[in-house]
Amino acid sequence: MRAARLHTCGEPPQAIDVPEPLPGEGRALVAVSAAPITPLDLLCASGTSYFGEPATPYVPGVQGVGTVVASAVHAPGTRVWFPTSAGMAPGDGAMAERAVVPDADLVPLTGRVDDVHLAALGLSAIAAWTALTLTGRLEAGERVLVLGSSGVVGRVGLQAARLIGAGAVFGAALEPTADGDAAALGADGFVPLRREDDVAGLAARMREVVGEVDLVLDPLCGVPASAALLCLAPRGRLVNLGSSAGEVATFSSAHLRSGTRQVLGYTNNDLTAEERRAAMAAIEAHAAAGRLAVPYEAFPLEDAAEAWTRQQRGEVHGRAVLTI
Repeated sequence: MRAARLHTCGEPPQAIDVPEPLPGEGRALVAVSAAPITPLDLLCASGTSYFGEPATPYVPGVQGVGTVVASAVHAPGTRVWFPTSAGMAPGDGAMAERAVVPDADLVPLTGRVDDVHLAALGLSAIAAWTALTLTGRLEAGERVLVLGSSGVVGRVGLQAARLIGAGAVFGAALEPTADGDAAALGADGFVPLRREDDVAGLAARMREVVGEVDLVLDPLCGVPASAALLCLAPRGRLVNLGSSAGEVATFSSAHLRSGTRQVLGYTNNDLTAEERRAAMAAIEAHAAAGRLAVPYEAFPLEDAAEAWTRQQRGEVHGRAVLTI
């Protein structure tokens, strides 16, 4: 079968012929139709992630969409979304014609959303949805600030916050066109981020737009998170999902304690299979109804190296997805 295999950390995977995998006990064989290239794939393959350097060669792809070929739990032909531990633990991932996945990790789909679009949503949408609902405990009527609102997690965050019942939703991002994109997704206001921002100046600009917010969705960390913390209302929560703007954010102890504010960490790896299934069911339902969408660009598996490089360079609008 054909697969995109990565031989050296820091280099893109190449489409080659590999042996077809054999499922063992408790594992299913899935015919993959779509596999996105995500920031987690790029991070793991760089050899610099907190999971350590991956054993090479391996097939990347921390998630995919496809149909069941063989399983002890799901009938052949069942359309599924699935996660993998490729790059985080030894073994191959979803960027191949066939993938072996634990039966318990398969999430059955209704088939009402195109496979490529659902793959583009995938774990990023699950992260945004569950960070808001489970970790952030978003309640109806609360005000939400989404940092990095131009990225896939941020775009989903803007839409999901409104769907969950937020009273007001604000975006913040660096890209020049991000304000228009946020407005198109229903944001009530937008804060432009600048590379030269300092915490005090950015916090002042944020407060002019958002006032105070109850919940911050933060895939950025760094200066934007530090500034957003100063905009949290009493009992407000900041949920951090990443560090694309910096590894460290600072906070005022007096500000945090005086309002019983919280800083919370989030990772998809802590979700149970039931939580993943519930989140994906909600995401698929909203996407099928046209209420949830992200941009993506499809590439054939044979062009995996090009797609990988373009995603890495930020040349893809939204998510690059390999079609198989």
